[in-house]
Amino acid sequence: MVLSSCHGTGVPYTAHEKEIKVASTSTARPVVRQDGEGERLWFYGGGVHTWKATEKETGGAFILFEAVMSRGKVTPLHTHPCDETMIVLEGELLVHVQGEEYILGEHGLLMAPRGVPHAFMVTSETARMLVLETPGGSEAFYRGASVAATEDVLATAPVEMARIQQSAKQNGGIEIVGPPPFAAK
Repeated sequence: MVLSSCHGTGVPYTAHEKEIKVASTSTARPVVRQDGEGERLWFYGGGVHTWKATEKETGGAFILFEAVMSRGKVTPLHTHPCDETMIVLEGELLVHVQGEEYILGEHGLLMAPRGVPHAFMVTSETARMLVLETPGGSEAFYRGASVAATEDVLATAPVEMARIQQSAKQNGGIEIVGPPPFAAK
């Protein structure tokens, strides 16, 4: 008697295929967003985040947002409890990871594994990048340090590190381990 079959063929699953099927159970749902689509938030660390995929939508597997920032935007040295991948779409960043500095240009990538201290600074007039964090878990930090990107907020573009620190303390998702590690550029 065949209790379950592979792709409706009547051929029984092997033990390995049953494990894969069980392991692939997910609460994620399909997400389709075009360029410019997604919730837009002003991040008090400096820049607009457009949310492409949230923890809820991905079943906690990851978060993905686009960040648009201006020259001089800098992060403190920090770590995350997840792997963080940044892909530069436009512009240039100076990144600091494990005590070394690198110039990251268009189509460049930085993957900072969980727990690895890193920071970046925008060195071009503007920069646009995708940020992927796996697994999800840092979204509450970003949302706690953001507000809706209204015209009034964007006109003043406030950077408030106290809000960043407060959200880190309340929501986790990031540990600030030091000041920005960059010499004056």
